[in-house]
Amino acid sequence: MNLTIEIPDDKKPALMAKAMTLGVSAEQYVQQVVGNDLEQPPGASSATPSRRPISEIVGDIWRDLPDDARAALPSDGAAQVDHYVYGLPKREQ
Repeated sequence: MNLTIEIPDDKKPALMAKAMTLGVSAEQYVQQVVGNDLEQPPGASSATPSRRPISEIVGDIWRDLPDDARAALPSDGAAQVDHYVYGLPKREQ
């Protein structure tokens, strides 16, 4: 089926950027979006992501972390995140 749609001028840059990020044409991106929406059960909102909350994902990772690995984590990891992630000097507390 062929369908012609009009994309508002102010939405075209976002459409092109999104398609480019995914490595597909604008037409292919729109086909993917429509296809994903049509796979949703009737009444489900495509605006509401079907993703799990980050707290559940972190909880699953934490539960799967072996005790010895958990014990090796720094106790000041949250307070000194810049030190552990970026190598900056530790901040005084």
